[in-house]
Amino acid sequence: MVARVDPAQRLRTIRWSPLADLHESAARAIARVLSGEPAEKVIDRLLRSQRGLSGEQRTALVEAVFGVALWQRRLAWHAAVEPHPEHARALLFVLLRDLAGVAEAEAASLSGLSGAPPPPRDAPPSLALRWSLPDWIAASLSRDFGAEAEALCASLNLPGPICLRANTLRTTREALASTLRAEGVATRPTTFSPLGLLVEGPRPNILGLPSHRAGLFEVQDEGSQLLGLLVEARPGHTVLDFCAGRGGKTLLLAGELRGRGALLAHDVDQSRLDRLEQRAARAGVLALRVLRAEPDASLRCDRVLVDAPCSELGSLRRGPDARFRTREADALALPKLQLQILQTAARHVAANGLLIYATCTLRREENDEVVEAFLAAQPRFLLRTAGGPWLADGLRRGPYFESLPHRHGCDGFFAAVLQLA
Repeated sequence: MVARVDPAQRLRTIRWSPLADLHESAARAIARVLSGEPAEKVIDRLLRSQRGLSGEQRTALVEAVFGVALWQRRLAWHAAVEPHPEHARALLFVLLRDLAGVAEAEAASLSGLSGAPPPPRDAPPSLALRWSLPDWIAASLSRDFGAEAEALCASLNLPGPICLRANTLRTTREALASTLRAEGVATRPTTFSPLGLLVEGPRPNILGLPSHRAGLFEVQDEGSQLLGLLVEARPGHTVLDFCAGRGGKTLLLAGELRGRGALLAHDVDQSRLDRLEQRAARAGVLALRVLRAEPDASLRCDRVLVDAPCSELGSLRRGPDARFRTREADALALPKLQLQILQTAARHVAANGLLIYATCTLRREENDEVVEAFLAAQPRFLLRTAGGPWLADGLRRGPYFESLPHRHGCDGFFAAVLQLA
């Protein structure tokens, strides 16, 4: 299991004093986030409008906005207010004082808070409040993970690492590490994926690196890499990525095929396919067919990957306020859609071929229960144990693949491998 880190302890390591002249900007940005604007877009616009900031000022400003975006529910409880734009300064004050350990007078000055500050309170009594989660998400995690729920929730409140996947069409992991070292980027190999590198030290401008422009790597979480490897694509196979999105796993599959066989990518979102084609060109993927319409009924493939749309609870640490923009009603409707997509994709599996169902969520309703419903309706498919000897046993839950941030250090993913008899 990954060593547990207290998310609040990380906040206490940040140098907050550069906020001294920025509390007006911070308060306005926080107010926009509390109004429902995605925090990443808000901070991107803010930094573009203030290019003269020092590195320390940029860091403090980003941490302030992201910190309130992430912890807003707990902060509102500490301040005894609602997470509303008019309380932006109060929430920033509580973040600094109660979580980051800044002295009260300094926290008031850095947040621009006027008037009497809210009195300190003990830690919140519920899992949802402690980890700043909507009630329905906390209830789902508590039900499915029991005693591990506390550690899991804590891990979702820490920034995820930058993980890179070597493009094996152009380099190896070892050669990529050497190239990145020459570009000033320190890395270490991922624990479970044979293709990955984790960036160490300060976060570099990844997209500006010559090695990225040359298509030597893609940014891809280690758990996502493992999902792609579960497909077991081999040279000569016909492989269909049925929900390809922007193509992270598609490009991994291209590397596994080594230019021999057929690789097809389909998605209902045309803009994502546009992005996939751009990434494929940079990565040197030539034998790729992008299917913008539903695949022909006669198409049969050795491998079909269904990375289904889901509630994305496994990747909550990638966006500080994503948890507050994921609605329970939408999540409840997903299993029906996921089953429909899986049944449609199953029509394209050749005899003895594999159908891989994957999500980046942690909800059993979208994972196990969808697979069970599919198998009940499709008796010709058999559930196989995910992965071969190369996959660590700790990444399996019964026959399923499951990665978890608090256990494995990567985002939360699920996969089932089904074979057509």
